[in-house]
This record gives sequence, structure tokens and C-alpha cells, in this order.
Amino acid sequence: MFLPLKDSNPLRVIPFQIVTVGLIVACVATFLWQISLPEEAATVAIFRFGMIPAVLFDIEEMPAGFATIPAGATLVTSMFMHGGWIHLGGNMLYLWVFGDNVEDSMGHVKFIVFYVLCGTAAALAHGISDPGSVNPLIGASGAISGVLGAYLLLHPRVRVIVLLFYRLPLPLPAYIVLGGWVLLQFYNVYLDGQLPAGSEGNTAWWAHIGGFAAGMALIPYMKRKDLPLFDRGRY
Repeated sequence: MFLPLKDSNPLRVIPFQIVTVGLIVACVATFLWQISLPEEAATVAIFRFGMIPAVLFDIEEMPAGFATIPAGATLVTSMFMHGGWIHLGGNMLYLWVFGDNVEDSMGHVKFIVFYVLCGTAAALAHGISDPGSVNPLIGASGAISGVLGAYLLLHPRVRVIVLLFYRLPLPLPAYIVLGGWVLLQFYNVYLDGQLPAGSEGNTAWWAHIGGFAAGMALIPYMKRKDLPLFDRGRY
């Protein structure tokens, strides 16, 4: 619905969003490694480093030769894998637009911890929603959803330039952009629920919702104590 382009929200504490940029570089580098592999090896890599709910919850075992890291470690490694250029580009755009101010709100080290915690919560939410699934979960969208949840509580009234329906440039307050985004995730869960069993889409909507909720829950405790929520003091 909304494709964010930029926000009018300058940094106030950190001079540069080094962790946000570092995460983008890491995701892009990982994807370049993925596409450099032969097709079969690239598929194997997704199964090795993606989070497979049935394996994580000890319902199924990985085939011999696939399990190169502990299942629990895939909660983190899965955040850096992507399924295509559009998947990667969309995630990195959201991280670029919204990540810097969340990083600014807590500092570099805390932001790394926050990002990993949100991504882990997102992966677990997806796993709990379908614990018997043998399809690997990959992508940074769960962790980035946590960034969006934090941004919504920190800066709901900041103007964000978006492309409405990917065509019309429009400045909108963040609470409309991000509130609309999370409502869309719930709507897509509902749509998937209307489909015959086994024919659901391949997007992990519950991971988005879980990450978003984690970001909202964590930000009051991880932000700087002198930084108010809801843009108080700015307007």
C-alpha cells in the first residue's frame, strides 16, 4: 500500500547510523553470496541457514549433510538470507528509512541487540503459527518489523514521503504509514486463513506481526531515558 521513500526526522544524538548501514551491507553481501552459488547449492544454503520450524521444535530432523549449524542459530542466520532482489530491496528500503532514528534513540550497541531480539521474536512467532512447517523462513522483514513498531511509538507524527499504491508521492504521518502497514499484515493473515490448507502464500505474516509487537514492547526499555515516546516535546 505504502512504499516509503524518506522521512523528515534528522538524527539528534549519533553522527551516523553505522549499524543500520552495516546491517544493509551484511544483507546485500549475503545475498550476493547466495546468487553466486550454483542453483542446487543456493537451495541447500537456504535450508541450512533458514529457520525451519519443524526442525527448531524437534518435530523433524534435517537430512544428513544439511545441518551445519544448530537449529537455534538459524533464528539469527535466517535474518540475513533473502529470496530475491525484490525481497531484499523492499526490506532494505524500510530499514534505511526507519532504522536510523531507532538506532539514534538507543545507540549503536543497544540497536544491534534490539534488532536481533526483534528478529528472533518474529521467527518464533512464525514458528509457533505453523510448528510443523518444513519450509525455511528467510529474510530480514521480521527484525525490520520490530524497527517499524519502535518507530511508531517514538515518532508517530513525523512526516514520511511515500508512494501511495507505488505511484503517487504523498507526505503522510508515520502513524498512518505504519499503522496501515501492520493492519495489512493482519488482513493478509485473514486472507491466508480463507485459503484451502496447503495453498497459503509464502509470506510469513505472523513473523511481521511478531516482530512489530516485539519492537513496541522493547522500545520503552531500550531507548534513552531522556527521549519521550509519541514525539512529545517536538510539536
